[in-house]
Amino acid sequence: MTTTDYVIAALLVLLVIPQIRGMRLTLVSALLPLAAVGAAAVHYLKSVPTQGNDVKLDVACIAAGVVLGVGCGVTTRIVRGADGVAIAKAGFVAALLWIVGMAARTGFEYAATHGGQRAIVDFSRTNLITGAAAWTAALLFMALAQVLARMVTLRLRAFMGAGRSRALARA
Repeated sequence: MTTTDYVIAALLVLLVIPQIRGMRLTLVSALLPLAAVGAAAVHYLKSVPTQGNDVKLDVACIAAGVVLGVGCGVTTRIVRGADGVAIAKAGFVAALLWIVGMAARTGFEYAATHGGQRAIVDFSRTNLITGAAAWTAALLFMALAQVLARMVTLRLRAFMGAGRSRALARA
C-alpha cells in the first residue's frame, strides 16, 4: 500500500466522525460520502472485468455492502432539529459497521500487498476470478453499495418519521 492508499482509507474511515457527532440529512451530507467513494473509484478503477466468476464476486461484494449500509442506517438515531430538518446520529453499532466495511477493504488491500498475494491468487484461480482488476472493482462496488444503502435507509427512515409526525399532529 502506498501513502496515498493509507490517506484515502483514513479519510473514508474518518467520515464516521460527523456521523457520530450528528449530521443534518441534507443534499451535501448525502453527496460527501458518494464523492469520497467516487474519488476512490477514479483513483483505483481502471476496468470492470466480467470474465469467469468476476460478476459473482461483484454481486457478493455489493450484497455485503448493502448489508453493512442498511445496518448502519437502521442503527443510526434520527431526530428532528428545531427547523424540522432530520439529524442522523450514529451510535456505536452504526459506527462499528462503517469501520468494519472500511477495515475489510483496507485489510484485503494490505494483505494483497504484504504477503497475502499467494493465497489471493490461489483463491482467485480456484474460483475463476480473473485478477487484481476484478478484486478492485468488486471492493469499490462494495464501498459504493454501503454508502448508497446507508444513505437510502436514512432518507427513508427520516421521510417515514416525518410522515408519521405530521399524521400525529393532525390527530
